[in-house]
Amino acid sequence: MDAAQQEATARARELQRSWYGEPLGALFRRLIDDLGLNQARLASVLGLSAPMLSQLMSGQRAKIGNPAVVQRVQALQELSSQVADGSVSAAEAAERMEEVKRSSGGSVLNSTQTTASSGAPTVRRVVREIQSLLRSVAGAGDIIAAADTLAPAHPELAEFLRVYGAGRTAEAVAHYEAHQS
Repeated sequence: MDAAQQEATARARELQRSWYGEPLGALFRRLIDDLGLNQARLASVLGLSAPMLSQLMSGQRAKIGNPAVVQRVQALQELSSQVADGSVSAAEAAERMEEVKRSSGGSVLNSTQTTASSGAPTVRRVVREIQSLLRSVAGAGDIIAAADTLAPAHPELAEFLRVYGAGRTAEAVAHYEAHQS
């Protein structure tokens, strides 16, 4: 890849971060892992061609042009979070993915899917929202640099930035749970 292509890819990924909270390659890989899919199956559920999914993941394309596909991505993110925290079984997830696939992009997930049985948002959901917000503001490198700057005077805040802004969701969940009163 030449310098111009690398620059275009970096620019596309930065646009994806601003539009979707993170580069689509990372987001789609997480969906694939959490939901037990392959790229072809993910493309099918989203209503994208496999080449389009590949171009979005690699940063050759920046934006998902179809709003219904964006809504399906959001629905799968919700479902992925529920599978990861154990509130939805693999069999139920497969059923719901079929509902997402058949949807025109409107909400196919009912409100109980985004909350624990008590009605409160799940810890994983809260953590992912914090991560998404931080990552929409700055890239991981910038967040780590800010944390390094804050560390001498504010080590707890620096740790928060590192864990939620650049760490894995499991680490952030553990941090969240450790700091709940």
